[in-house]
Amino acid sequence: MAYFLFFIIFLVFLFLLRKIRYAKLRLPPGSLGLPFIGETLQMISAYKSDNPEPFIDKRVNRYGSIFTSHVFGEPTVFSADPETNRFILMNEKLFESSYPGSISNLLGKHSLLLLKGSLHKKMHSLTMSFSNSTIIKDHLLFHIDRLIRLNMDSWSDRVLLMEEAKKITFELTVKQLMSFDPDEWTENLRKEYMLVINGFFTLPFPLFSATYRKAIKARTKVAEALTLVVRQRRKESDISQEKKNDILGALLASGEQLLDEQIVDFMLALLIAGYETTSTIMTLAIKFLTETPLALAQLKEEHEQIRARSEPEAPLEWTDYKSMEFTQCIVNETLRVANIIGAVFRRATTDIDIKGYTIPKGWKVIASFRAVHLNAEHFKEARTFNPWRWQNNNNSEAVPSPVNVFTPFGGGPRLCPGYELARVVLSVFLHRMVTRFSWVPAEEDKVVFFPTTRTLKRYPIILKRREETRSSIGIGNTADTGRQKEN
Repeated sequence: MAYFLFFIIFLVFLFLLRKIRYAKLRLPPGSLGLPFIGETLQMISAYKSDNPEPFIDKRVNRYGSIFTSHVFGEPTVFSADPETNRFILMNEKLFESSYPGSISNLLGKHSLLLLKGSLHKKMHSLTMSFSNSTIIKDHLLFHIDRLIRLNMDSWSDRVLLMEEAKKITFELTVKQLMSFDPDEWTENLRKEYMLVINGFFTLPFPLFSATYRKAIKARTKVAEALTLVVRQRRKESDISQEKKNDILGALLASGEQLLDEQIVDFMLALLIAGYETTSTIMTLAIKFLTETPLALAQLKEEHEQIRARSEPEAPLEWTDYKSMEFTQCIVNETLRVANIIGAVFRRATTDIDIKGYTIPKGWKVIASFRAVHLNAEHFKEARTFNPWRWQNNNNSEAVPSPVNVFTPFGGGPRLCPGYELARVVLSVFLHRMVTRFSWVPAEEDKVVFFPTTRTLKRYPIILKRREETRSSIGIGNTADTGRQKEN
């Protein structure tokens, strides 16, 4: 008992000592809340609801757009200011990437999210080279459309849309990474990934968290599976000079002499990024459209005109995608309202003076994109889903031109490398949804934002096929199937 009391006194002493040091600095205004716990419980409670805005709103109204808090065991500066957010995004040397230990451990130290310096720059550039408009047009669009149709062919009359969207995005990401078509191996891999993601926002201590233990075990299985693939591809590249047009092929030929562990960490993180974020955007786009019938009707009209130019199940062409003008309004507005990447986490590498305040070295910094996107100063009726605000003839509805106001994919050196690919996937998905189906929600569902953005019930919907459009283009019709196939 005496040791425990001594430990508590020691922690309180450290807490008071830190407060004395901070008193000498002009910190952003705010409250550190209770010792050690801070305001963590208030934040989690808000983001587990379908209306998390009051957590930041109340503090912005009281302290301003830059304020101090204490969450997840650390003093933290929140920014709801677009100029400050941009400054944070653009200055890697002042604000280094910093995420909870559970995420860092599960992704691996060689993941793109955690890499720094010249290696991050090279790997980021490599990833973007496989997600730009040229490679999407020449290589990926066909497979995006094919795999979306293939999945929809298997749908019943009642589906959990978020679950189906995750299957689609996982298969697309596996295709982009390793040229594998869906089969039993990829589905088993996806199930292990689900366990990994469940561990992201748990205590990173296996002894205290069964969810984290399962996540670590699943992470090991995924890493082992990917390691076998990497080693097999190394052998194949030694025997044959033929290069596969995928990210793994580029990693093996990059000239960086990357170790298997580095490649596996890199691929594992990309699979998670592509799987989780894009599938959520796909689901929420349908939810928002269902709740906005006029937008859904206009979207259907646009895509029926595209289908009228060719056979109903003909593969989409790049010119079809480029003609989806209102669809891009839907994409922008879904990204703005949903905020799948609601914020970025950084850590100050030195004392930083900004906007008249000092952020102490070592403090966590959270740049909130959500707070900017849902601010009426930047977007009229900001919390209403209104895709027409993005039309060129309706500029009074929004102020999207400054690059620091609309930042759904982050920005700076860590701009999401798959931003263009995500837009194409969502557009093709919407095309096939509205031309194949009509639907109604099977039951009421709501969106929550902690630990990740999702619908509580995975958005169950009842489908009615608009016409018999079951695709005749299964995987088996495109030559060899499974992991041996290369397209």
